[in-house]
Amino acid sequence: MLDEARLMALKQEVFEANLALPKAGLVKLTWGNVSVIDRELGVIVIKPSGVAYAEMRAEDMVVTDLDGIPIGSGLAPSSDLATHVVLYQEFAEIGAVVHTHSKWAVAWAQAKRDIPAYGTTHADAFYGRVPCTRELTNEEICTDYERETGNVIAKTFTERGLDPSAIPGVIVSSHGPFTWGKTAAKAVEHSLILETVADMAFQSEQLDHNLSMIPDYLLDKHYYRKHGENAYYGQR
Repeated sequence: MLDEARLMALKQEVFEANLALPKAGLVKLTWGNVSVIDRELGVIVIKPSGVAYAEMRAEDMVVTDLDGIPIGSGLAPSSDLATHVVLYQEFAEIGAVVHTHSKWAVAWAQAKRDIPAYGTTHADAFYGRVPCTRELTNEEICTDYERETGNVIAKTFTERGLDPSAIPGVIVSSHGPFTWGKTAAKAVEHSLILETVADMAFQSEQLDHNLSMIPDYLLDKHYYRKHGENAYYGQR
């Protein structure tokens, strides 16, 4: 038996996180979704597919098992569910995933470029470039598109030796951004930061076509003052 009170709290968390996306200007229409995972309870909760944000209710959030199989009756889950499932399977430390089609991050995805770390705003949240995946193949798209999207994200991190805790986001080539975090609120925050630094990086390259990445020592300073056991930013 599922703990109904705990499940309703998860639905409320996912509902509020999804509503935060249009409020932050990160989604238009229904172009976005948030999910959370509770590994102890054995569930994933995600936005329903194609439902307008203004019409959603907390009880509309869809509950699935850890393999993405819906539990009980109700609305169909987001079409991106399989991508979220792969990310939860591959990145065991994350607790929530966000996907949007935000303007500036999508611009980098369509250019098929990583987002370079040009300054301290980027370094505060992402320890280096935000990677852009390779293009999915025709076979991957035709076989199991959403699951293969998750696979190509996971492979990008594995092949490049990247830590998903230190770089909590990615842009999928020709598609758009996915971010994650310990909580839904944190994953949404990473999505907002990713969109902001994508915009800043583009504008910076217009001002200097030979722009250099932030020095490693400044990257280290800004990232580690907010993250890790020696972090000192904020209240303790």
